[in-house]
Amino acid sequence: MTSTAGSTRRPERLLPRFSRAERLVHRATAGLMLLCMAAAACLYFAPLAQLVGRRHLVVVVHEWSGLLLPVPFLLGLASRSFRADLRRLNRLAPYDREWLRAARRNAPGPRPAGKFNAGQKIWAGWIAGAVPVMTFTGLLMWFTEILPAISRTSAIFVHDVTALAIALVVLGHIRLAYRDREARRGMRSGSVTRAWARKNHPQWVEEIAQR
Repeated sequence: MTSTAGSTRRPERLLPRFSRAERLVHRATAGLMLLCMAAAACLYFAPLAQLVGRRHLVVVVHEWSGLLLPVPFLLGLASRSFRADLRRLNRLAPYDREWLRAARRNAPGPRPAGKFNAGQKIWAGWIAGAVPVMTFTGLLMWFTEILPAISRTSAIFVHDVTALAIALVVLGHIRLAYRDREARRGMRSGSVTRAWARKNHPQWVEEIAQR
């Protein structure tokens, strides 16, 4: 039997990228975030509000999906791999500055990055700061007597501005993920090809090789 080119091709070598616990945290957080944003859109845009109706139910969905947002993160702390990646995200390496300079110049070619590049670290830090702001201002709107010194109008303003910023950043995150099929595969299955990792996260590949 004559072997074809396809039958003799070696399978791509895969690297484990995310544990099952990390993928579950990401999916739960993403689901709650999208649910919260969808409910907010139905509350703020009249055409959507008229289409959906049942305003009280939408308000309840928005409030509770927002309050539950930190829960997947807190549960994920029980995972060693999740805690290890949090430490990676919380620390900028010298080569991350080079990645940022290349990103500002829109320079072509590979950019130095560990398991997470500088953009992903900034994104994670920004979301980690924005979610507590949203929770705090949301509670002030819900329970106005908590801090009477802060007016409900001020809480609404900060909540709305931060919500708009989150929506724009999340849409940008989705756009970048849509353009990178291998990155989506890593979050879906937990593994990525070595070729993709070497191109996009070369310092991470070197770290794995040194273990």
